[in-house]
Amino acid sequence: MTRMFKFVKKTWNPLVGCEFYCKYCWAWRMARRQKCEWCRLFRPHIHEERLNPKLLPKSGTVFVCDMGDIACQHVLDVKAVLQFIESFQRGHETVFFFETKQPWFYITIFQRLANLDPKKTILSATIETNREQITSQVSLAPPPIQRYGGMEELDWPRKHVSVEPVMDFDPDVMFKWITDIEPELVSIGYDNYNNRLPEPPLQKVLKLIEDLEASGIKVERKTLREART
Repeated sequence: MTRMFKFVKKTWNPLVGCEFYCKYCWAWRMARRQKCEWCRLFRPHIHEERLNPKLLPKSGTVFVCDMGDIACQHVLDVKAVLQFIESFQRGHETVFFFETKQPWFYITIFQRLANLDPKKTILSATIETNREQITSQVSLAPPPIQRYGGMEELDWPRKHVSVEPVMDFDPDVMFKWITDIEPELVSIGYDNYNNRLPEPPLQKVLKLIEDLEASGIKVERKTLREART
């Protein structure tokens, strides 16, 4: 199974870095190989030279900032990127995909900085589990219930939820959260990097997928395998 979302045509990283320090983060490890010192430190920063329309396709879906979390970036840097995208969207059919572990950022800051085309913008949140006692051991990101609350409150037509890397969860709670959010797509998959996470049994994950699909929500199956813990 692919490690990237199947619907993504290209990744684009005008903003790099994050302050959530998730122990399973592949981008954090990859950033250490970069020439840019700030990239190697994974400190939030902008690469203004990447605000170049020649770097973007004229159609398809672009994943914005998969090498970091936009909610950790300086607000002026975020504004510059969003205004660039707003201008690009006027002349192209490209869809821009954002993902964060702090979706309240979409409501409190993101939507005030630029007038993005809702039909060409997908807003996503990572919710790997509903159990804060798990996420607090592997990340400094906001607890899952806050992420759910932000996405449920978010008034946006195109939403996505990433349950990856999936960690053990309470089925009734996860089902309710995801159906409350009303995403157009949910992507679900296990850890690809042997991080020894507290994983749920495969049958529990398959049952969640079955229940979501029965409720009318489309599910992208990513890496599905037997749990390693």
